[in-house]
Amino acid sequence: MLLRLSLFVVLALGLAGFGTVAWLELHPARPHIAAAPKILILATAHPLRAGSLIQPADFSTITESTATPPPGTVLDTPANRSAYTGAMVRQPLDAGAPLLISQVIRPGDHGFLAAVLKPGMRAVSVGVDAITGTAGLIWPGDHVDLILTQSLSAPNLPPSKSVAAETILSDVRVIAIDQRLVQGANTHGKEEAPARTVTLEVTPDQAERVDVAAHLGPLSLIVRPTDLAPGPIHLPPPPVYSGQVSPALAAVSAPMSGESMTIFQGPAQQTQFTPPGSTAQ
Repeated sequence: MLLRLSLFVVLALGLAGFGTVAWLELHPARPHIAAAPKILILATAHPLRAGSLIQPADFSTITESTATPPPGTVLDTPANRSAYTGAMVRQPLDAGAPLLISQVIRPGDHGFLAAVLKPGMRAVSVGVDAITGTAGLIWPGDHVDLILTQSLSAPNLPPSKSVAAETILSDVRVIAIDQRLVQGANTHGKEEAPARTVTLEVTPDQAERVDVAAHLGPLSLIVRPTDLAPGPIHLPPPPVYSGQVSPALAAVSAPMSGESMTIFQGPAQQTQFTPPGSTAQ
């Protein structure tokens, strides 16, 4: 009995081995296929018209199954996104189209200003720090207002008029942004913090106004809404003085009110003076 059982087990194992070999011959193992290389190509997120300046929101990504980028394309890397931000589009681009080097001209390239400026316009640069420059939220292509803030000094000037802010330019286009070091160094031998230079597209008259304003006080940029429709040209708003912002300064500068006073101008001449706003009769 034991012999028969042993023969049965051997026979079963032999049949199982034969079946496995036969199945493997009919179903050979598939060769391992290496994953195709993929690269990321810089593309447009939406249609761009000719003459527009590329902003960060205008970028998208195309995935290419190749190890080498197609000729003329730009790899999607943080460095390339930074380098092509502010570039001017030479011809209309469709949404999702790969960005080609020949289709754009970047700030710093030869002929950039000549290509981006409208006829009769000029390029003027103003230095603003990271705070007055809206903390890096301004991009080429934005439209901004330029505000001058200055401290005033004059004899008998009330505190409520000691500081004034006024709009120097309204609705001007930013065409380039770049950083530079402030000329000179501080008294401790350390370099000044880097300033941000913003280049604006202005008329010749506006360029002269900016040059004067730069010598009067710090300049600030105010971003305008993109959906603000162009309307009729209005006169700049009136200046805003410190007393309009600070009630404390306005109170300090308010004229005194009270009883009238007598001013003696000699033994035989006197003048009665009543301050403005006095309730004295």
